[in-house]
Amino acid sequence: MKDNNSDGLKIGQNIVNLLPQRDRLKNVALVFLSLGLSFGGGYLYSQKNPPVTPIASEATLQASEENATVATPAIQLSPREGDNFVARVVDRVGGAVVRIDASRTISTANNPVLERFFGDQEPQERTQRGSGSGFILSPDGKILTNAHVVAGADSVTVTLKDGRSFQGRVMGSDPATDVAVVKIDEKNLPKVTLGNSDRLHPGEWAIAIGNPLGLDNTVTTGIISATGRSSNQIGVTDKRVNFIQTDAAINPGNSGGPLIDANGNVIGMNTAIIRNAQGLGFAIPINQAKQIADQLIAKGSVDHPYLGIQMTPLDPEIIKQFENSSGQNIKADHGVLIVGVLPTSPADQGGLKAGDVIQKVGDRAITDAAQVQEMVASLGIGDELPLTVQRNDRLISLTIRVGILPAS
Repeated sequence: MKDNNSDGLKIGQNIVNLLPQRDRLKNVALVFLSLGLSFGGGYLYSQKNPPVTPIASEATLQASEENATVATPAIQLSPREGDNFVARVVDRVGGAVVRIDASRTISTANNPVLERFFGDQEPQERTQRGSGSGFILSPDGKILTNAHVVAGADSVTVTLKDGRSFQGRVMGSDPATDVAVVKIDEKNLPKVTLGNSDRLHPGEWAIAIGNPLGLDNTVTTGIISATGRSSNQIGVTDKRVNFIQTDAAINPGNSGGPLIDANGNVIGMNTAIIRNAQGLGFAIPINQAKQIADQLIAKGSVDHPYLGIQMTPLDPEIIKQFENSSGQNIKADHGVLIVGVLPTSPADQGGLKAGDVIQKVGDRAITDAAQVQEMVASLGIGDELPLTVQRNDRLISLTIRVGILPAS
């Protein structure tokens, strides 16, 4: 019988493909919505291949500074008799929505074929560019956007609705939640009003404002389609977010823009869509985004609680695959199967092993991996997590001391 956590990690990568329909979307791709391959704006997440694979977005990256899109100057409107609620919301919020252009210079690798015929070649430099959206949190120029909009950027330019542009500074970025804060040096800026994303209900109005495909200040409407969509459900297992689902039209370039309720309050930050689908967009709830932003502003980074395990709900097909791959026998008929444990992780140090089936966290019975993730996320670094697991025919009680999620 094998009992090797490193082998378990390899097995776990294969088993993710077998998640039942209720726990995952089949044959879909989730696309993060900034325009720019170099900044993760066109990341493809596929259930057939869980690791991240870059894809080309609808806007081709430019190797120069040509063809920059200029924001449309703002037209300040006041509510008029007969205006609908969308127009009033746009009047209220539109001035606080910005365009974010990010760039970095990279050196291209030498071409072995050219070197063979022409000798050593000087490395070539080129500029990669990406763009997205953001919204102003405070009059002194703190702006919320997606981490993938500014990832790896040497230069960040923020363009306001009135056409003014400023150099931005990334105060902090958190890839685990895809939240970043950018600061510009300006005062008396219009700012958004934040709502309460914990009180959202499917069917409520949703309004998106952003810069899709370079078309600045675009407004679309829809509804809240669902709340609490886990990262596992939509195929982004490296993210720690329970997403808002909306059918408001969002496209590449909308990343980091606000999702707004009928009263003009920001309830989410648009971040991703399902490729080749209609009406399947996802936003980070504003309560979580604001919590992360506060930490980024305070210290530039966020510490996330971490166990270091790969999990999947028990399912006959998954059990069979795991047993065939590992040589272990799974005796449990309910709970969450641990298919991999990262070496030296808190889970490894606490005694968890691939093949263990989590039955309880504390006194709470466990039936889904999302329950474990939520309970871990609610803890502080260094807190203890009591687990009851079934290992072969035995129930074992373990206590895991929660660690810090390693930087990716």
